[in-house]
Amino acid sequence: MSIYITLTISVLLNGLLFWYVARLLKKFLFISENLSDLYLTTKAFAVFIESLFAMDSYHGEPMIQELMHRVQEVSKEMEKFRDTFEYTLDAQLEEELNGTNEEKEA
Repeated sequence: MSIYITLTISVLLNGLLFWYVARLLKKFLFISENLSDLYLTTKAFAVFIESLFAMDSYHGEPMIQELMHRVQEVSKEMEKFRDTFEYTLDAQLEEELNGTNEEKEA
């Protein structure tokens, strides 16, 4: 009789554990998708600031240069998180942003 009780408790605990892991994975995917969107938005903003800084009317403006520096710092921090959550990152969009950034440097 005690083996049936132990088996029942084990099945219930395994079911509860499976449900909990499924919820954690859903939350992980949600966070991953939102973090990749945030990373891409930050990257696009950095490209915009760099193009603004390159304009003749704003070239050499210290506030825009400081803003560009701060955005680059934020982008570096975002890259650390992106490495952890890279499974849902839109690779094509990131390549376009990197291509735009490389064109500006050339």
